[in-house]
Amino acid sequence: MARILHTADWQIGKPYRWIDNSQKQARLQQERVDAVLRIAEVASQEQVDIVVVAGDLFDSSTVAAAMVMEVLEAIGSIPAPVVVIPGNHDHGGSGGIWRREDLRSQMQQRAGNLRLLLNPEPVDVSGITLLPCPLQRQRDSQSPSLWLDQLDWTALDPVKPRVVVAHGSVQGFGGEGQVNQLCLDSLPRDQVDYIALGDWHALMEVDYRTWYSGTPEPDRFPTGPDDLRSQVLVIDVERAQPPRVMVKPTGRLRWHRITLTLNGDADLLRLEQQLDQCVGSRVGRDLIRLELNGQLGLQGHLQLEERMELLAQQLLHLRLRGKLHRQPTAQERDALLLRMDSPLVSTIAADLQDELRSNADPLVEQALIELHRLCASDRCA
Repeated sequence: MARILHTADWQIGKPYRWIDNSQKQARLQQERVDAVLRIAEVASQEQVDIVVVAGDLFDSSTVAAAMVMEVLEAIGSIPAPVVVIPGNHDHGGSGGIWRREDLRSQMQQRAGNLRLLLNPEPVDVSGITLLPCPLQRQRDSQSPSLWLDQLDWTALDPVKPRVVVAHGSVQGFGGEGQVNQLCLDSLPRDQVDYIALGDWHALMEVDYRTWYSGTPEPDRFPTGPDDLRSQVLVIDVERAQPPRVMVKPTGRLRWHRITLTLNGDADLLRLEQQLDQCVGSRVGRDLIRLELNGQLGLQGHLQLEERMELLAQQLLHLRLRGKLHRQPTAQERDALLLRMDSPLVSTIAADLQDELRSNADPLVEQALIELHRLCASDRCA
């Protein structure tokens, strides 16, 4: 029996251009490198025989040289051979990152345990027969697993477990048509013991012997409770036996998706409880996609604005979505319309209120909020 650590889609150097704060952007990039050190810890604790990276170790061919050096040093700390195939982001062809001279020289100096598999041919490593399906270009209309259809299985060692390593979409999965499509259904089931896949960034069991490991550090907001990221797989494999698959967490950052409908200012407490459950007092380790719908009063909206400003400072990223209308409560409306000390305020408030009844214009809503803010601070008396 052999023990494999299956991982993929590290995408070192991912730019995170949608993060507008350069320091937070750098933090997200660094976490992807630091995840390799956590993979090294799992490899040591689980005493794996080999680490298999099923493509997209790097995000592109333009990763900074300093980051290349750092990640290769981290790979060098892994106490097992690390076998890598190129994926669509770090393809093995001309112009790809694996062709860079600085990377090749640094591999020799810093990661002597790293072995890049560029050719589709059987390779024996640590008592395991690996069947790599590397991508030589970013988008390939020919399946990278096609060569396995012509393989002479009788020529393989009959005792060593056999592991296919591939990067791409399985049949009926993914949205790119036939690009980088893996045709695995034709493989003789009794000849392959495990199939280690990369490309899909969430954990997925295609069948008992075929898995996407997902990315070891999250890179997007989850779409649901089954959208599991931030892990690697540890697999016990033995020739002609079902593999034993174990999920091991490796992620540090947390990505949250919160959707709430607010029906009044009292619901702000419900929002606060949700935020406390997701983030608590942690600083600089969370990203939230917050979708708020419904309606708040003017004072409630001001409270929400203050809370969002503070939350944005606490988080690595806050993405606000939804349609949250701002309508004065009955008490707020009376306070503006019945300003006996300021007839001008009452007139403006009445005009804005009439316009708001006929058209839920965000600019009109904001004008009412600003009027309420001024009056609350006694500057319009």
